[in-house]
Amino acid sequence: MRLSDHLKLRHLEVFVEVARKSSVTQAADALGLTQPAVTRALRELEIVCGKKLVEKHGRGIRLSAYGEMFRDPAGRSLALARDGVSMLQGLNEAEGPKVAIGALPTVSATVVPDALAQLREEGSHSRFSVMSGDNQYLLDQLRRGVLDVVVGRLPAPEHMAGVDFDPLFRERVVAVVAADHPLTQFSRLPDMAFQDFPVLMPNQGSIIRPYVDRMLLEQGILPPRFPIETVSSTFCRRFTLAHKAVWIISHGVVRAELEAGVLSHLPINTGSTLGPVGLCIRSEHQLSPAAQRFCDTLRELCG
Repeated sequence: MRLSDHLKLRHLEVFVEVARKSSVTQAADALGLTQPAVTRALRELEIVCGKKLVEKHGRGIRLSAYGEMFRDPAGRSLALARDGVSMLQGLNEAEGPKVAIGALPTVSATVVPDALAQLREEGSHSRFSVMSGDNQYLLDQLRRGVLDVVVGRLPAPEHMAGVDFDPLFRERVVAVVAADHPLTQFSRLPDMAFQDFPVLMPNQGSIIRPYVDRMLLEQGILPPRFPIETVSSTFCRRFTLAHKAVWIISHGVVRAELEAGVLSHLPINTGSTLGPVGLCIRSEHQLSPAAQRFCDTLRELCG
């Protein structure tokens, strides 16, 4: 049997989206197809594979054991096909190929804009798009081929399937407040320091949240009574300056404000939060020359 006679690209697109959404209805909406068309494509793919790839689970569906085995190679194959098409389409455009970058907050205000500015100064004609978001979302977009590279903290091992990590530098978490905040008078924070002020923290599930929780435990500081969980730098910056909040975040996000004296460090030992920041690239993915030059520029800036 020739696989090309039976396996179509739409089969992989449907399967990958169903695996991502765990729902035929949501996958159909995302792909702009009808539910019967998605169901038919799944059945055709199961015939080609000779195995059941999805099964009923409560009122919805989930991948079978065979489907879980097929998820990664299907996603990588689809991403590689998209890569090839995007690269060729880019080469036909006078303004240069497009590079899609995912940037976590820790680098979106520092090394990523610095690298793009340097490429522009060098006369690069490549087009760049920068997408922000939480780690899991950006890695999902990376695996699907929507992004070429994601720049940020090293993800947890369970989120690294099909992804390679290239470290650039190490960074720690900091706790900052407005320069005139009452807590700046302390040389050592009392254990009740975070009980009377709003505390802005990374969301549960974010890369640095476990570091933050461990840091508070190690330093003997009681968990905040009024936590606000968010990864929005714009919101946190405004709220911290206007409402006597404590902001716990990666140093790179607030480096400029600290250097300008707008924000101040709180006296907390954050040594245990030090972690690698680098490039996430799909395994087996060959970067376009423009994407490779962006990565090389980042390495030069961080070297």
